[in-house]
Amino acid sequence: MLFNSMVFIAGFLPVVLLGFILLAGSGRQRYAAIWLTLASLVFYGWWNPAYMPLLVGSMVVNYLIGGYLMRRPSRSLLVLGVAANVALLGYYKYTGFLFGTLDSAFDLGWSVGDIILPLAISFFTFQQIAYLVDAHDGEVAEHDFVNYCLFISFFPQLIAGPITHHGEMLKQFNDSSTFRPRLDNISLGLTVFVLGLFKKVILADPLGENASPIFAIAADGTVPSLYDAWYGALSYTLQIYFDFSGYSDMAIGLGLMFGLRLPVNFNSPFKAHNVIDYWSRWHMTLTRFLTAYIYNPIVMRITRARMAAGKPLPRRGKMSLGTFVVLIAYPTVLTMFISGVWHGAGWQFVVFGLLHGFYLVVVHGFRAYKARRGLPLDSDKLWHHTGAVLLTFLCVVVAMVFFRANSVTAAMAILSGMAGLSELSTKFDKSDYLTVAVLLAFVWFMPNVQQWMAGFRTALDAQPRESWLLRWFPIAVWSPTPVIGLAVGVLGFFALAVAFSVAPTEFLYFQF
Repeated sequence: MLFNSMVFIAGFLPVVLLGFILLAGSGRQRYAAIWLTLASLVFYGWWNPAYMPLLVGSMVVNYLIGGYLMRRPSRSLLVLGVAANVALLGYYKYTGFLFGTLDSAFDLGWSVGDIILPLAISFFTFQQIAYLVDAHDGEVAEHDFVNYCLFISFFPQLIAGPITHHGEMLKQFNDSSTFRPRLDNISLGLTVFVLGLFKKVILADPLGENASPIFAIAADGTVPSLYDAWYGALSYTLQIYFDFSGYSDMAIGLGLMFGLRLPVNFNSPFKAHNVIDYWSRWHMTLTRFLTAYIYNPIVMRITRARMAAGKPLPRRGKMSLGTFVVLIAYPTVLTMFISGVWHGAGWQFVVFGLLHGFYLVVVHGFRAYKARRGLPLDSDKLWHHTGAVLLTFLCVVVAMVFFRANSVTAAMAILSGMAGLSELSTKFDKSDYLTVAVLLAFVWFMPNVQQWMAGFRTALDAQPRESWLLRWFPIAVWSPTPVIGLAVGVLGFFALAVAFSVAPTEFLYFQF
């Protein structure tokens, strides 16, 4: 069931919201939590009922292991629990890729049947791994079965995030001041949902239709022309931006309708001035998980080993090359390699992860160099900042080519075309690039949803960055006025009309 489908918007959502209002509004929040859990299972099973036992079984097993770890912390049981989650994910996501790679390399004649990737398995696996680790470390404050199942299966965030943390969700389920129907939350939630729907059906989907033929040409081994290659790469980069941003907005809006604050997952990532800043803005909850449960433990283990060996710890401005490689470059590349593999089974995703790892190492190295020379880390000059944003965006576009292509060969064909190495020639189409230019200007200069709704930071669980538009035009901040209500209503009507007139398309992150 898709957020942009008629069956969801006109059927599932009104029924579930009405049931929640009747139960939570009358003080029966426990029953409201059960209602939302059952509704979430129906939402998940709508795709393929055969995979519902997989989700339910995963929740039950991880709940039991988590409870034991809370009572009797066991390193062995923790490793076993994490390994079981990773093995389940690995079987469904990587078995076909692994056997195919081995067969291609050694001609073993191995093959496996089609293994269908269950929806959301990458997301609920990470959530449950984090729960087990924190249960072992004594950081889980509550262990209630209904609340745990709702935390994992809550339908707004189940399929493609944000990757929620138990610490921010479980306490909300027991808080009568938040987990209940409120007219202001429903109004705010509907507004955010409509804006996300608009991004998906009006902006992202047409961009995808423009990019797909170009990547299909590359998949056949043809190097696209210079203009086509750049147009395809830019169109896909904007498509996934609006698609994933739209999904994140819709998820947050749906959560607000039920009085729940989901973490912000998107904060104008194309405004980032370096790749470190980019990953603090793009898929923010994934970055949070990777940092807390992969990068930091690696760095801590290396640091303790160095201390035990009597090696000095690095100080600001005084870091040797060897220390930089061991403490920063190695953990960064390994973490981004895992990020790339998490996104998909294919060498193109490995390259995507390693490429971003390389980007991050270069930025960290440059910052370490400036610290060593006593130079400021960031310049406040406009032309420096503008150049940094454009360079970061270019790096992101190159990596996105690998993210979109169905193989490394196809990605290299696109990049070859972008470098002007194609034998094909096409005329420059002003209308195509005008659309791209307008959307880039919108992305770079307009406020995002969190900035526009800066007056509702508590409900949106956001700390938005400042926007020049809001600085000079404070009236641009959202408020429940008739004019803004009419404007959002027009956008919503337009988006719904388009969504209901065509077959709904999946969100791009569904495949991960």
